[in-house]
Amino acid sequence: MDITIHSTLLPHTDPDASLGFYRDVLGFEVRNDVGYETMRWITVGPPGQPETNIVLSPPAADPGITDEERRTIAEMMAKGTYGFIVLATPDLDATFEAIQAHDVEVVQEPIEQDYGVRDCAVRDPAGNMVRIQERH
Repeated sequence: MDITIHSTLLPHTDPDASLGFYRDVLGFEVRNDVGYETMRWITVGPPGQPETNIVLSPPAADPGITDEERRTIAEMMAKGTYGFIVLATPDLDATFEAIQAHDVEVVQEPIEQDYGVRDCAVRDPAGNMVRIQERH
C-alpha cells in the first residue's frame, strides 16, 4: 500500500489573518483560495513540498453540526485546544527568531523536552497550536 498525507485541515476565524500567518510568518506558499458564500478555504504548504498541504478552513462548515457543537468548537478554538499541528525545521533557533520578529503569540520558547525532542510552540491567529520541532 502506498499512502501519503495530502492535506490536513486547520480551522480559521479570520481568513486574512490566518493567510498572513502561514504565508508571511511561516513562509508557506498559497496553493488555492476558494470562497463560497461567506466562507473561505485557503490551501497553503511549504515551498518545495507540493504534495503537502494545510487547508485553512471555516470551523464547523459541515451542515450536520448542531448549534451546540458550533459553540463548543468556538469555545475550544478560543482556548487554543481545538486545532494542532507539528512542523519541523533543521534550525529551530533561527526559525523561532524569524517567527518572533512578527506579532505572534509565543506559547513556549525553544526547549529540550524530557522525551528527547527540542521544540517551541506558537499560536496562529485562530488559536491553533503550532509546535515546531528541530529536525535532526
